[in-house]
Amino acid sequence: MMKIDSAINHEAQRLSQKYNIPDEVFECFAKVVICRVKPPKPATINQLKKAIYKYFKVSNTDKLKKSESFKMATDGMGKLNLGRKASWEKLYREFIGVLPHEEWELGHGCINGVNIFKYALPWRVFELDPKTSTDDDVKASYRNLSKFYHPDNPETGDAEVFERINQFYRTLTASA
Repeated sequence: MMKIDSAINHEAQRLSQKYNIPDEVFECFAKVVICRVKPPKPATINQLKKAIYKYFKVSNTDKLKKSESFKMATDGMGKLNLGRKASWEKLYREFIGVLPHEEWELGHGCINGVNIFKYALPWRVFELDPKTSTDDDVKASYRNLSKFYHPDNPETGDAEVFERINQFYRTLTASA
């Protein structure tokens, strides 16, 4: 991995603090623009399939469809069309994690690099460590995000994002 010089690294940290965006986002941007590091490409359907096969310990789609653990795990996910890449991406997001090209996404619904409408990763969205964070840490992080995205905030309010943050908060506090 190519390193960026200390001046750029310092500027990434400054912008991170100013705009409350993880400095990794600015560092990644600098690497793409300045160092000509290419961002990750979307996974191919075959890469997605291999990851899902490995997760469910099968060797092909026919065996996956017959797998009881797959049937139980996907019960309630709606109809999956395993001939389409979108279904494989949905499975990957649900069982494997964040797709490589969706790491540190930006745009509507993206908080701390997570698209909250694609992923249920409340700890990451709240920038907390599930092993060391206290109830007060969860409450403080929630309070900051909810103030920013509250629908009554004329500059940054977003009812849809606000509702998802509330869902994440309920998830984190229910398990406490």
